[in-house]
Amino acid sequence: MSELLSKLQWRYATKKMDPTKVVPQQKVDLIVEAARLAPTSSGLQPFEIIVVTNPAVREQIKPKAWGQGQITDGSHLLVFAAWDNYTAERINMMFDMTNEQRGGSNEGWENYRQMLLKSYPARDPQVNFEHAARQAYIGLGAALIAAAFEEVDATPMEGFDPKAVDEILGLSARGLRSVVLVPLGYRAAEGDWLANLKKVRRPTAQFVTEVK
Repeated sequence: MSELLSKLQWRYATKKMDPTKVVPQQKVDLIVEAARLAPTSSGLQPFEIIVVTNPAVREQIKPKAWGQGQITDGSHLLVFAAWDNYTAERINMMFDMTNEQRGGSNEGWENYRQMLLKSYPARDPQVNFEHAARQAYIGLGAALIAAAFEEVDATPMEGFDPKAVDEILGLSARGLRSVVLVPLGYRAAEGDWLANLKKVRRPTAQFVTEVK
């Protein structure tokens, strides 16, 4: 078994973290960087990550996440927040940045920009948010894999009140909406009912269909 698959076999959605252990900043940076490097539709990267270490803020978020202890027992809380809408300003920002970093543009690329400018901002904002949120989940996957590789426990959570978290973190004013929470930390030695249970996944034959 490869090292990566071995680490993925090791990981699980940790239910109880040790509040005395802190994830080194270098490992947090690697996990966040993996999410930043994740692919997104049209390269628009329509989400951001808020890294919350402030204990008081995490205490505010905890009851909005149904009291899940990992929010405060982990040392870091990642909040994946998607754009609330695709706007011409946001699309142009990404295209302009790409042109600047690549040292130029071309007709095909600019035609693609115009296609997005014509189609995306005209769509319903909720449709655009849901599309952006799906891109955030690609970043989430990259972060979870990176965390496993670094042997950092990470528990993805959809069980929270997004509007409440948005208010606590001031996300609405930034045109963002929270999508998923990911506490980072280290599993506790005792008290986690899931820790010693076998990882269960469908066998490959029931999961993969090959079309030859």
